[in-house]
Amino acid sequence: GALIVSGIGWFAAKNDAYPKYYPQGAVEFFLSHHCDGAILADIRDGAVYLGIDETDGIVGTVTVKNSEISRLFVLPEQQRKGYGEALLAYAEKLVFAEYPAVTLDASLPAKAMYLKQGYQTAEFHCLPAEKMAFLCYDVMVKQR
Repeated sequence: GALIVSGIGWFAAKNDAYPKYYPQGAVEFFLSHHCDGAILADIRDGAVYLGIDETDGIVGTVTVKNSEISRLFVLPEQQRKGYGEALLAYAEKLVFAEYPAVTLDASLPAKAMYLKQGYQTAEFHCLPAEKMAFLCYDVMVKQR
């Protein structure tokens, strides 16, 4: 299992993972949406948490703000080891301590994991991105 601690987040996962699933225009949208300034503001607010394995070191990160979970990333070489589920469970625990439901935006590759964890699709969005690309995602909700 992963040991979760609050601290400074890293952002390497998005650079490796997004191009596998999205066209360049959508990747550029992600990069601007998840810019360093937004991440640093969340770190200052104490909203960023790290997944740390005793052997592998930092393996992932998640952001929790109010009832919303965002930026759940696991390094590509650490995926399929349960770290994403551990980060999600930790984030849910934080949200459910104060709110009756948790909300998150699910990318296409992550949607199946969220469905397995009891989330339901509340909305579907498809936004135009740069260079004739579209960014589609689901807003998903899980009740306590």
